[in-house]
Amino acid sequence: MIRGRIASFGYAFEGLAVMIRTQPNAWIHSVATLAVVAAGAWLGLPARDWALLVVAIALVWVAEALNTAIEFLADAAVPDPHSLIKHAKDVAAGAVLLASVAAAAIGALVFLPRIA
Repeated sequence: MIRGRIASFGYAFEGLAVMIRTQPNAWIHSVATLAVVAAGAWLGLPARDWALLVVAIALVWVAEALNTAIEFLADAAVPDPHSLIKHAKDVAAGAVLLASVAAAAIGALVFLPRIA
């Protein structure tokens, strides 16, 4: 039972590695994450602001991971173009866009008062 739990963490980390290796948008999220963390450290943000940023960063990464999973599954299930698969992929990409816009808004609310 413990081995199975440990193995499940390995699978999860492998999934994250696949996402980062194969998805150009994940590279962009990586750079944005590093920039936000560096800026927050440089500005010495309080814990409340860090909590907001962690939630925003996690929101974007979770949306990107789910989008990537949907794309992989859709491509495996229906390799030829199909309008419903296109809609599913577009909706999943829209979810990432919504998460990213929300994260940018949170970032603006946290950072702008400190740099303006």
